[in-house]
Amino acid sequence: MTAQSQSSTFTSYQKIVIFLLAVTQFTVILDFMVMSPLGDILMKSLSLSPKDFGIAVSAYAFSAGVSGLLTAGFADKFDRKKLLLFFYIGFILGTAFCGLAHTYVQLVAARIITGLFGGVISSISMAIITDLFSLQQRGRVMGFVQMGFGASQVLGVPIGLYLANIWGWEAPFWLVVGLAVIIAVLIAVKLKPVNQHLSIQRDKSALAHLWHTVAQKKHRIGFTSTALLSIGGFMMMPFGSAFAVNNLGVSESQLPMLFMVSGISSLIILPLVGRMSDKISKLNLFAFASIWMMLVCVVYTNLAVTPLVWVMLLNVLMMAGIMSRMIPSQALTSAIPELADRGAFMSINASLQQISGGVAAAVSGLIVTQNGKGQPLEHYNLVAYIIVVISIISILLMRRVNTLVLAKR
Repeated sequence: MTAQSQSSTFTSYQKIVIFLLAVTQFTVILDFMVMSPLGDILMKSLSLSPKDFGIAVSAYAFSAGVSGLLTAGFADKFDRKKLLLFFYIGFILGTAFCGLAHTYVQLVAARIITGLFGGVISSISMAIITDLFSLQQRGRVMGFVQMGFGASQVLGVPIGLYLANIWGWEAPFWLVVGLAVIIAVLIAVKLKPVNQHLSIQRDKSALAHLWHTVAQKKHRIGFTSTALLSIGGFMMMPFGSAFAVNNLGVSESQLPMLFMVSGISSLIILPLVGRMSDKISKLNLFAFASIWMMLVCVVYTNLAVTPLVWVMLLNVLMMAGIMSRMIPSQALTSAIPELADRGAFMSINASLQQISGGVAAAVSGLIVTQNGKGQPLEHYNLVAYIIVVISIISILLMRRVNTLVLAKR
């Protein structure tokens, strides 16, 4: 079934595709998420400073962003199944190198390799979703695929820490490799070729195709919208754990529970938001979720010591706002490009998402201060106020995206 179908129900093959893309996304996000809880163990094992560890984490994001730009020109020149398998196998090898690393330099190199391949997988998956599912189905599909984020928090953080404590910090990476090898085999066997776009290619060279994609005004509107969304979403993330411990009074032993509750809530919220996104206006849902997120972020960042149950509740409410704006925004943005430009558009879009996230984390690090080890973070609420301004601009941009999609339909 192609995107031309307007049916709201899924065929058995579409369900297989959703499952394959969801578990693929799970392993990629798990590989990225597992670095955070491994921070203390890695820093002790490899004698890393906080700055060194920050570079090891950001190496993935920036290499993933560069990879998206480099692959955008030829993303529509190949069968999307073959492209997915190629980059997924590269991601598996990069993750295996992480498990084999024994020095800081080796680890950073391994993270760069993993990012170069892993950073493109999301955009290829989005192109496949847009090719195989109608706009009326995409909200639910993306809701299921994005569940990898919640599942990585529920399973990745506790299991990663548990395995690392028993077998060392390398163990979580080998867990990802083992799962990914099984998934790669399933993709090779179960996923059919996704190559309808090959029959309508216009640009002969990769560079010409890249320029053709960037040159279109409607594409640039989508890219700008994605970049702002990523900046708003990533600014609070780097210091979430530190704020919870040093400002809200959450103990180190309670952090895994906080992550798990947020993850479980996202597993429940995402499918519901996906269904809602297919039934009501995606723009209205995005605007409501953005306002919801703004209010919760401002309240949360101005708290002092708070009982754990309230911290958990506010984290769930914040997660609901963040996730509820991502699904309708991705569904709308995916409808901007034509079939022939879809792979390039998604690659550039994913690249900007990664790079914007890296920039957001760096800017947030310049704003937030701490007078000493174990002291409360200062100016974290200023980050929330900046997010409010960015979110308002995002709503206005998403209105333009929605207008483009309606005009196209």
